[in-house]
Amino acid sequence: MKQQPWSKKHKYITKASSGGVKYNLSNSYAQPLSNKELLDLTTERGDHNLVSEYQNHQLGYTPNGGSLDLREEISKLYGPNIHAENILVFTGAQVALQTASIAFASNCHSIVFLPGYQSTVMGPELAGSDVSEIVLQASNGWEIPLDKVRKAIKPGKTKYIVINEPYNPAGSLMSHETQLSLVQLAKDFNIQIMSDEVYRFLEHNEVDRLPAMADLYYNGISCVTLSKPWGGCGVTIGWLAFQNMSIKQNLVDVQYFGTACPSRASEIQAMMCLRSSDEILKRNLNIIRYNLNLLTNFMKRYNDLFSWVKPKAGAVAFIKFHGPMSSEKFGKMLADNNISIKPAYCFSNHVTDEIDYFRVGFGEIKMPKALDALAHFVEKHKNQWRKELRSRQRSRL
Repeated sequence: MKQQPWSKKHKYITKASSGGVKYNLSNSYAQPLSNKELLDLTTERGDHNLVSEYQNHQLGYTPNGGSLDLREEISKLYGPNIHAENILVFTGAQVALQTASIAFASNCHSIVFLPGYQSTVMGPELAGSDVSEIVLQASNGWEIPLDKVRKAIKPGKTKYIVINEPYNPAGSLMSHETQLSLVQLAKDFNIQIMSDEVYRFLEHNEVDRLPAMADLYYNGISCVTLSKPWGGCGVTIGWLAFQNMSIKQNLVDVQYFGTACPSRASEIQAMMCLRSSDEILKRNLNIIRYNLNLLTNFMKRYNDLFSWVKPKAGAVAFIKFHGPMSSEKFGKMLADNNISIKPAYCFSNHVTDEIDYFRVGFGEIKMPKALDALAHFVEKHKNQWRKELRSRQRSRL
């Protein structure tokens, strides 16, 4: 059965193809850099050779899976078991996730979690895997329920588990204890864990940061992109990191039929980002923390109309609207008033009340104006919504 992109309807409603709405709370990345800012950071650091290479590089093909110098730079983000040969570079995380699913999930049973980013959730099914979906719950802090994972495992058949931590769409983060228990469960049944870690390094409190799955587990794979922590969306560089070298050729063989090599310009820009990582992450975390404080005040002001599990990482939050309509209708109503949020249908092919939340992004410097627009809209309608909410509550008594 042909699968449609879950966000397709959202893009149509928010007029994305013609410039979009005025106030955007849909984006999920940290504040993008300009190319000039990136070059300035590189020059200020004294990395003149990298600037020169960017200005004078040849427009030939790069090696499949990324050039050595970029893979060496990426490997510095990991521990002693991850070297340049343990990295494969892709043109973004979505391509990496799809490649891994085709390489490892096509002839086995897989476990995924909803709601979630479609590339993370749907990859195994599109690769032909037998898939079990486990629905996460706000009442459990969007934490992975290990008891349900254990029950879903089919011994000898389950070979692939896909997780997303820090978690999109909620910005939550599983505990260290849960991560270790999940890894032990995977070890017990010889299961690979694909860990979408695109928001790692954007923990609001650094002590919450989890080890990269590629560091923690021999059969673990970490998927990362420059888009989220570094704001390098237009660089279009992502990668997979892994310890188990026996899986590499499977990935390379599948990658051959996709986008096998990135542009050299993108590789150089990626190295610029990574070498300026401290400055970029500090800037982006300052923006995120400032905006999260504004969003927290909004949630307190309208705590009868909205609820959430407060994010711990990344630049997204998943919010429950308690007013008289679904997140889909609420999103349409907002889009008609030039405000964009992402309703629950963007994160699941089957929306129940349990997961009928909407996502907002707060990683950009323009977010406060969009939040003001949302607050103004809520002010306009809050009395009617509260009246209908009280009526609904009375009818349940």
